Amino acid sequence: MKRWLPNAIGFQLVWLVTVAGAGMGLWWPGLVVLALFATWQIGCSHCPKADLKLAAVAVAVGLLVDSAWIWLGLLHFATPLPWTSLAPIWILVLWAGFALTLNHSLAGLRPYPALAVAFGALGGPLAYWFAASTWKAATIAEGPWPYVAIGLAWALMTPVLLALSARFGGVVTAAETADARA
Repeated sequence: MKRWLPNAIGFQLVWLVTVAGAGMGLWWPGLVVLALFATWQIGCSHCPKADLKLAAVAVAVGLLVDSAWIWLGLLHFATPLPWTSLAPIWILVLWAGFALTLNHSLAGLRPYPALAVAFGALGGPLAYWFAASTWKAATIAEGPWPYVAIGLAWALMTPVLLALSARFGGVVTAAETADARA
């Protein structure tokens, strides 16, 4: 099995449980699954300190970015606990989970900043749209501008977070780069 696959599957489970829970008015299921995913990932990580630092930074960035969407009227999150004017706990869970992929299943993007930009520009808005349309975890303002804003933010944040993962000591081995290409 490819080394990156369990990490990618783990994050997708975190995403699904978190978003589905939020859509049903439950903020905590994602937190439980994140705790399990993080415990497993940190336990088998070749760079656990880097993973933890990156998760802390990503949660802080997520609090600012997703709170900005609320303040600008671009997004309204379901289950906005504990704050209505700031990003909810469940969205911060997603940021932490995403950070735990940067030294693992997404590490292969690090040598390719343009690909990381494209991944963020497309994947960010798609994830928000899917969470809103399928699970009702968020309401996105009408028109293209919310998606453009989200895409630009993620196009910037994805390569920046990947660069931070390297700075914090996340080492990408030749095998991981080859696995990511396969």
